[in-house]
Amino acid sequence: MFLFVFGSGRMATTAENFSQFDISEEEKDKLIAEVIRYVLFRNHQNARCPIKRDELTQLVTKNYCQRSLPAFVINEARSKLASIFGYEMRELQRSRPLSTNQGRSTQQNVADVKSYVIISQLPANVHTKYVENVNASHLNGFTFAIISIEHLAGGRIAEENLWHHLRRLGLFESNENHPALGSIKQALEALVQQRYLQKDTVSGPEGNTLIYELAERALDNTISKGVKEYISQVRFVTKKSIIWRSSVFYV
Repeated sequence: MFLFVFGSGRMATTAENFSQFDISEEEKDKLIAEVIRYVLFRNHQNARCPIKRDELTQLVTKNYCQRSLPAFVINEARSKLASIFGYEMRELQRSRPLSTNQGRSTQQNVADVKSYVIISQLPANVHTKYVENVNASHLNGFTFAIISIEHLAGGRIAEENLWHHLRRLGLFESNENHPALGSIKQALEALVQQRYLQKDTVSGPEGNTLIYELAERALDNTISKGVKEYISQVRFVTKKSIIWRSSVFYV
């Protein structure tokens, strides 16, 4: 049996909040443990896909009907995940598509869905050395390339223009058997499911256009800042290379 034992020390505000639910301390700890087990399992099963808040809420509401209990249990689970396991359970804030003002967005119906991603709080060098899965480096590289293209395009790009850039990298929409990525179309769609991208159909004078935009996970400050730094480094190196090649030609 997978069981967590929590310390007895609690802040007064937490105790006051708990007292309103009319359940025992043991029941509360079991609910928190169940949410933590579920989060850890989902993170192990598919670390890249967000966990919907509704999934966690249902773990509580299947046996309890107190209205505010799910939020209390989830918040307690987030606290325990951070203090015991070193994970931040970060809530994703769905971003409103930039293209919404230009036409109907295909994702407006899910814009209010809350979800979480699990982020290690380990220092970057420790995480790289002991935790990072080197077998997933090709997925990280693909994700970085797509987000970089989106950033350079201003955060949104038409599907055809995105494929134009990917073809220059040797990634074709017709390729179903890439040695590292498999189906390139499915790899791109996975980034939508993982909330790095969102896609929306925009209507215009020439018909409908499918637009890919940066979603909340790619807009997270940590990722966004890292991508921008890498892009600036590449630009600097490229600029130096051009100047060097120009000087060679003029010698």
